[in-house]
Amino acid sequence: MYDTLSAKIVAQVGFPLTFVSGHSVAASTIGEPDMGLLTQMEMIDRARRICMSVDIPVIVDADTGYGNPLNVIRTVNELIAAGAAGCFLEDQLWPKKCGHMRGKQVIDCREYIEKIKAATEARGDRDFFIVARTDALAVEGLDEAVARVEAARQAGADASFVEAPGSVDDLIQIGRQAPKPIVANMIEGGKTPLLSRPELEKMGFQLILHPLAGLYAAAQAIEAISPKLDRDQTTLGAEDRLMSFDRFNELIGVDAKYAISKRFNVGS
Repeated sequence: MYDTLSAKIVAQVGFPLTFVSGHSVAASTIGEPDMGLLTQMEMIDRARRICMSVDIPVIVDADTGYGNPLNVIRTVNELIAAGAAGCFLEDQLWPKKCGHMRGKQVIDCREYIEKIKAATEARGDRDFFIVARTDALAVEGLDEAVARVEAARQAGADASFVEAPGSVDDLIQIGRQAPKPIVANMIEGGKTPLLSRPELEKMGFQLILHPLAGLYAAAQAIEAISPKLDRDQTTLGAEDRLMSFDRFNELIGVDAKYAISKRFNVGS
């Protein structure tokens, strides 16, 4: 998810946890692509608001940790203070790119493992789930990608994530070879084939992400209603494409705020 409203919807639907996507936050916060333009504190500030808005665990995309191991330590501490339940930490060369874009580069494996060690040291005994993500598949091949997540797990990471497998066979091999639990990242229109949760679980994946589904759905809805409003100067006739006033108020908890106001004799 990418903001408090989308997180509230996910929580109310009944999902047990959610993930804050850097791609989504870059688009919704600064209106820019996921190409290393979003800063550390922009991401952490958004994560803090999301964590405060829902009761389910929130995992946050921490990109590369925003620098060397010193920056990683600060990132992990800031995310824990923000209320995050965990983070993804990747091995791209900064400025990073969305995992499904072209032109990615990765740092040396030893340098990446130092970042993982820094993240686990910063976590200490606190309950914080670290996902080791590698983009090495696109750059150096599957064997290197699996070797990197294996080394990261030995260094203290809690889960494995080989980004952007381009075929079902790649997914099968990752599911067999990478240490579990393993992340599968389902990007609509991306490099990886879209499969269902049961299909992915059968291959050996336990953590299934659809990080851009909400963003793409919201963007399409806004793009669809805007020309209607511009053309007709009204939304009459398009009510079925909009959430109702009452349902929206229910979603954001208006009645709960009225109840608190009544207890404290505030307003009517």
